[in-house]
Amino acid sequence: MRVPVWNIEGQQVGEVELRPEVFEAPIHIPLMHQALVRQLANARLGTHKTKTRGEVHYSSRKMWPQKHTGRARQGSRDAPHWYHGGVVFGPRPRSYEQRMPKKMRRAALRSALSVKAREGQILILDRLELPEPRTRLMKEVLARLPVGKSALILLAGPNENVRRAVRNLPNVAYLHAMCLNIRDLFKYETLIIPLDALAMIEDWLTRPVVRKKFALPAAGAASAA
Repeated sequence: MRVPVWNIEGQQVGEVELRPEVFEAPIHIPLMHQALVRQLANARLGTHKTKTRGEVHYSSRKMWPQKHTGRARQGSRDAPHWYHGGVVFGPRPRSYEQRMPKKMRRAALRSALSVKAREGQILILDRLELPEPRTRLMKEVLARLPVGKSALILLAGPNENVRRAVRNLPNVAYLHAMCLNIRDLFKYETLIIPLDALAMIEDWLTRPVVRKKFALPAAGAASAA
């Protein structure tokens, strides 16, 4: 797939071939959904908590006698059916972490990038540099480019001018290319990628996944210890 390359002046300066392994990969909707749910779940703190009747502290005095009052018998003000009493089966602190193999996560990113490429929502720049960190300059650059309602800018390295120029724009975000994730891909309409960041993403998503091997200590070293 060949797409045009733009400069910050809004002019087409050439074309670039997108690697089909990344931008023409098979689209797996359930896999993308699983990756998105995993990322959103891992972002949850899980610190919610309610008090049980053993943690609510009211007076331990019996409210009224057991018999001869005409009222229902009550033994504890901490009971769940009382106002401000303990909560039954309430939320407790827990972890919402979900695990997903690295191969599946990368396959989900390739599927999402393929959807973006098919919809024409990927914009390639020759370079993205600003002389000073001004929001007005970044707004003028985006106005000259065919950008949708929102945009995600991916850069190959830290760029303080771009970061500070983007942070005041409500529908534009800045992200390092190696931090690309499924949530931001779906959150923003247009993906703006300079050529150096494009090469980094293509190399990352086509690189084979190597499993880490943990070497056991030798028998002689263990006995000596």
